[in-house]
Amino acid sequence: MKKKSNPEKSFDRRMRPPRQNPFFLPFIWLACFLVTKFRRLRVTRVNMKGLKPPYLVLSTHHGFIDFYVGPAVLFPHRANYISELEGFVGKEWLYRQVGCLCKRKFTTDIALIRNIQHVVHNNRDIMVIYPEARYCNVGTNSRLPESVGKLAKLLGIPVVILNMRGNYLLAPIWNLRKRRVRLEADLTQILTAGQTARLSVEEINARIAEHFVYNDYAWQREKGIRISYKKRAEGLHKALYLCPHCGAEYYTNTKEALLFCEGCGKEWAMTEYGEMRALEGETEFAHIPHWYEYQRDMVAREIAENRYCTAIPVRVEALPNARGFIDLGEGALLHNADGYRLEYRENGEEKLLCVKPIETTSVHTEYDYRGKGPCITLSTLDNTYFIYPLVREFNVTKVQFATEELYRLAHEQKKGSGLRARR
Repeated sequence: MKKKSNPEKSFDRRMRPPRQNPFFLPFIWLACFLVTKFRRLRVTRVNMKGLKPPYLVLSTHHGFIDFYVGPAVLFPHRANYISELEGFVGKEWLYRQVGCLCKRKFTTDIALIRNIQHVVHNNRDIMVIYPEARYCNVGTNSRLPESVGKLAKLLGIPVVILNMRGNYLLAPIWNLRKRRVRLEADLTQILTAGQTARLSVEEINARIAEHFVYNDYAWQREKGIRISYKKRAEGLHKALYLCPHCGAEYYTNTKEALLFCEGCGKEWAMTEYGEMRALEGETEFAHIPHWYEYQRDMVAREIAENRYCTAIPVRVEALPNARGFIDLGEGALLHNADGYRLEYRENGEEKLLCVKPIETTSVHTEYDYRGKGPCITLSTLDNTYFIYPLVREFNVTKVQFATEELYRLAHEQKKGSGLRARR
């Protein structure tokens, strides 16, 4: 930690994004071509013939290699990319030169919308957005917010989906050691400018959702891709935190190709083709995404029965700008049906950050952020708070599930209230 207080000026969200610096473009493309060629990237283009910028690209998000695939697939056109503020730390000038726009995750930022409009209407370039706003946890897509369709409608330009496969399997977020996996990508124009103008937001979102589906484990099984890495399951317990045999939370663990429960002792082996097999007794979930979604259902049940509550001591860091993280010491986090309540100290004063369920569609999660352990982040337009648990009885995936379910319920209630008011 470099500072003990937080007198810093917030990041300038309103600065106009420059076009990609032409001096950097050859180096960007060369690096991307070399990396993707080594991974034997195969690209399928659908309805892309004759399409020229500007257009909007909505990309799936699996891992860091996504940032090499995108420029390689979009060559020879320039593009701008949405990036989280953490990426700008210590290299803001460079990030701006390669065409990055800063976004604090899961916030509504009008300045960002204006900068996106500048990219496509003034610069006439491609705008690339990763609408899931984080790497996938188990190789499957997240549900996208309705605002994605609203943005596409506002821009009034063609919409393209970049759907990648193999990127997650190459280096899962819970264990970044690279495996030997080839990559595939589909680049598909799903909406022309005319269709974007004519269709409703609901119809646009339906078209996006139809094409924004992926499942790397199903793809691995279908293609017969063998991953022989000896420690292929290590870290998977960070995503699969609930034992389906005894129901205990936070007691799963992994070693090499095994996942086991420290509570009841049951063990599962991860095969070379990405399936789980119980060493004894019934295999509850052979398909990893089914286990993952089972946990989501259990969280939804807790919320429905008014049992969900996370209340833990935490360590807090702030990131107001790209100069670096600021240690705010220890605090307290409460998450329940009323949303988030974060208590912390800043400049010697007691502070409180509250986020209602309707105010965030999800929450950004990390399984081991910069070697500091599991982490979630809560953001305002001018600051981002990195929250690290100080107890074992916590899992970022469970908090993510709860955030998404509480938002869904609050959103449905809001829509219902709106319908009743119009009547």
